[in-house]
Amino acid sequence: MPSAKPPAPTPSAPSTAPSEFDLIRRHFTRPTRHTDLAGGDDAALLRAQPGMQLAVSTDMLVAGTHFFADTDAEDLGWKTLAVNVSDLAAMGASPRWAFLALALPAADEAWIAAFAGGLFACADAHGVDLAGGDTTRGPLTLSLTIIGELPHGAAITRAGARAGDELWVSGQPGLAGLGLAALRGEARLSAAGRTACLAALHRPQPRVALGLALRGIATAMLDVSDGLLGDLGHILECSGTGAIIDVAALPMNTLRETGADEWLARRCLLGGGDDYELLFAAPAAKRAEVQTLSAQLGLALHRIGELTSEPGALWLREDGGRLVRSTPSGYDHFG
Repeated sequence: MPSAKPPAPTPSAPSTAPSEFDLIRRHFTRPTRHTDLAGGDDAALLRAQPGMQLAVSTDMLVAGTHFFADTDAEDLGWKTLAVNVSDLAAMGASPRWAFLALALPAADEAWIAAFAGGLFACADAHGVDLAGGDTTRGPLTLSLTIIGELPHGAAITRAGARAGDELWVSGQPGLAGLGLAALRGEARLSAAGRTACLAALHRPQPRVALGLALRGIATAMLDVSDGLLGDLGHILECSGTGAIIDVAALPMNTLRETGADEWLARRCLLGGGDDYELLFAAPAAKRAEVQTLSAQLGLALHRIGELTSEPGALWLREDGGRLVRSTPSGYDHFG
């Protein structure tokens, strides 16, 4: 007797989860400003201006290393782009194109939409096109490559400083470090102080206008991402100079107003990192120009020391003129 015919398979319901390409089209596709072809093909087509040099930088943010896993997604979107824009500001370059690579634990559309909102808010603020990228499943990792433009030979590197140059830093370094200390329960801040410090930590403001204006004035520059003293060490190494930091000239008052104790405020200013302010050297003869820029941009620029001819030597000039040897150490991912 012939066996019974097996029942026809029941068609499975179509999946309602968005595909990788749906997510890209829905959340990361926008009109562009400087790009002939962005996304949806094997490569982007960029439109570089004649006579311009390209500046390229890449940063990666990893959950548990660079941010807490519960950090607001919109803030993360802003910061992922902002820290890269800051790298271009530190070279005196105009940001133009970004390429985003995301590893996501799940296709959480609400989280992705908020992240994209923060990313494009920063992109709109600085005229950046999202020109391409990639997504995959994995531990939450945010990686972004940015490309900018500047005239040939106009880049401000870390290697041009000379003994006798003055050292300047923009804005208010130390706030982001205090914000991180507050999240870790290591700092007791006032309500207003906590708000200001967390804003600095989660929504850094790249100093693009300052970076552009310092072309032809600054001899060396970088952004403060791993701590002021640690990042200063890169300028000293690349330029073959030393430095003296005048402790009395450090911008401490705003940090004191947060409610932080003096020791913690000073530690965060000198070594906290995540500030993305610009630290630069400029000849003493350019001091008036730097001060004029400060007024024009509405941005505090603090003259905090000078460079010396003693390669690699870093000194702090304490109250009364006493010199104390310091070490230009900052955050180290493998330290």
